[in-house]
Amino acid sequence: MRLANPTMLASGILGLSAESLGNIVKGGAGAIVTKSVGLKPRKGYSNPTIVQTSCGLINAVGLPNPGINEFVKEIREAKNFNVPLIVSVYGFSAEEYAKVAKKAVDAGADAVELNVSCPHVRETGSEIGQNPEVLAEVVRKVKASVPKPVLVKLSPNVTDMVEIAEVATEAGADALTAINTVKAIAIDPETAMPILSNKIGGLSGTAIKPIAIRCVYEIYEHVKVPIIGCGGITNWQDAVEFILAGATAIQIGTAIAQKGPSVFKAVTRGINAYLKRKGFKSVNEIVGLSHRN
Repeated sequence: MRLANPTMLASGILGLSAESLGNIVKGGAGAIVTKSVGLKPRKGYSNPTIVQTSCGLINAVGLPNPGINEFVKEIREAKNFNVPLIVSVYGFSAEEYAKVAKKAVDAGADAVELNVSCPHVRETGSEIGQNPEVLAEVVRKVKASVPKPVLVKLSPNVTDMVEIAEVATEAGADALTAINTVKAIAIDPETAMPILSNKIGGLSGTAIKPIAIRCVYEIYEHVKVPIIGCGGITNWQDAVEFILAGATAIQIGTAIAQKGPSVFKAVTRGINAYLKRKGFKSVNEIVGLSHRN
C-alpha cells in the first residue's frame, strides 16, 4: 500500500460507517482502518462502556458491529474516498477470521488488520494474540484466503511482545500494528464498584505512549516487516518518536476526541517541517533512526 502521508485512523468507534470514515479522510488521514467487524452482528456491552481518566480513556465497548454481511455496504462506499481502506476483523476461530477477511476483501478492502488483541472480549482478541500456536493458525488461514496485505494488531498484555511479533511474521503477516490498548480498570469511590459494565477495559491515550514506543523499538530489532505505531499519539513529536523507534506509519485514535479529525493534517505538517529542518527527503530516511544512532 502507498500512503500520501504516514498517518492512519486507528481501529475504533469512529470507523463503523462510511460517513465517519469520510470525515477522517477530510481531516487528512493517509489511510483509514475500520472498527473491528465479525462474522455475525454483535450488540456489545451495556453502558457505561467508556470512562475518562486523567491520562486517557478506558473502554470496554464489546466489539459492537453489524456483522460483515451488512458492513460490506460501508466498505463499498468508503472505497470512494481514494485512500487505502483497511478493514479490522475478528473471529472466534481461525476459520471465522478467514471468512470475514475474504468478505471484506471481496467488497473492496485494500488490506485487513487482524484484531488479535482486544483486551475485554472472551475467546477472541488478546486470548488469541497471547497464544502463539493459535495466532499462527489465524494468520496462515487468513493469508491463504485473501490476496491483499494482512496486518496483525498486537497486544501489549503479553509476557514477550517480540516472540508474538516473530510468530505473526513467520506465519505470513505483511505488517504489524503495535499496540492495542492496555488492560485497565476504574473504580467509583462513592459506590465502591468498577465503573465499566464489563469491569475491565482497555486504556488508550497519552499514558500508553511510552509502552507503545518501547514495543515498536523492540519489535523493529527482530522483524523485517513494516510496523505501524499506535498508542497515545497526539502531535507530530509523538509521531516522529514512533518513526524513529521503527514505525513506517502511525495510527491515531483517542486524540481525535480531543482535537477532531484535523489532527491528521496537523501531525503531517509537523512531520514535513521536521524532515525539512533536519535535511531528510522522506519519512523512510528516519524509520528506525534511533537504532542507527
